[in-house]
Amino acid sequence: MLWRRQRGTVEIAVLHRPRYDDWSLPKGKLAAGESELAAAVREVGEETGSSVAVSRRIGRVRYLAGDAPKTVTYWAMQHTGGTFDANDEVDDIEWLTPGKATKRLSYDVDRGMVDDFAALPLPDTVVALVRHAHAGKRRDWHGDDVHRPLDDLGVQQALHMTGILRCFGPERVLSAEPVRCVQTVEPLAAVLGLPVEIEPTFGDEAYLSAPATTLAAVHGLIAKLAGTTVICSQGVTIPSLIDALSPGVQHADTRKGAAWVLSAVDGDVICADYYEASPAR
Repeated sequence: MLWRRQRGTVEIAVLHRPRYDDWSLPKGKLAAGESELAAAVREVGEETGSSVAVSRRIGRVRYLAGDAPKTVTYWAMQHTGGTFDANDEVDDIEWLTPGKATKRLSYDVDRGMVDDFAALPLPDTVVALVRHAHAGKRRDWHGDDVHRPLDDLGVQQALHMTGILRCFGPERVLSAEPVRCVQTVEPLAAVLGLPVEIEPTFGDEAYLSAPATTLAAVHGLIAKLAGTTVICSQGVTIPSLIDALSPGVQHADTRKGAAWVLSAVDGDVICADYYEASPAR
């Protein structure tokens, strides 16, 4: 769901599709090998001309389009630039408050998503906690474990997560000390033109010795009330942080190469979304 602030008022984009003569939210189909989020960002760009910064996942709806079942997942996406040009698929766009949008939209499923979007405040801070990707087995590595690198699957997982995390428009990329952590976010940093900032406090060793210090560091990033930060950490630290920061989450287990994206308002986490690692190939 594409939104913007106009003179302090939140507005969402509602599209007119000449083929159906209806008003709907932006949506589309996945390309081969594309994640749901990457497809959503691409489709929004194609239909509206907008570049975006994603925050929380709003929800998923299932319905019949004719006789075919259809599933659509929605995210909150802030308009950060670009202009709309009418095309064969979308010939008009209106920016409306959520209340007015529900009256303009043609379908109940879209109106329901607008209600869900409006039910929570818009995040002012996003923090992504990424567990390092696959790096083989510790017993097979004969050097210092801090230097253990990603294996082939890990490289694949790092590239997959790059495609997801870049959608959030990160402004900083931080990593714990282990090489496998740094290598997991290096492709993302390269795409964004950012350095990988090494922060030992986000590693398991530092967390186990002083958990309050690591938690305070993440709280400090959330409390800045602006922008998106990516942190690559390890398998003990991340679930513990999720349990502390987002107690409503039932299972904080985090697979290698997966990530949690925390959306926060006024320093409090309002939503924690989990993004799976890429499957083994």
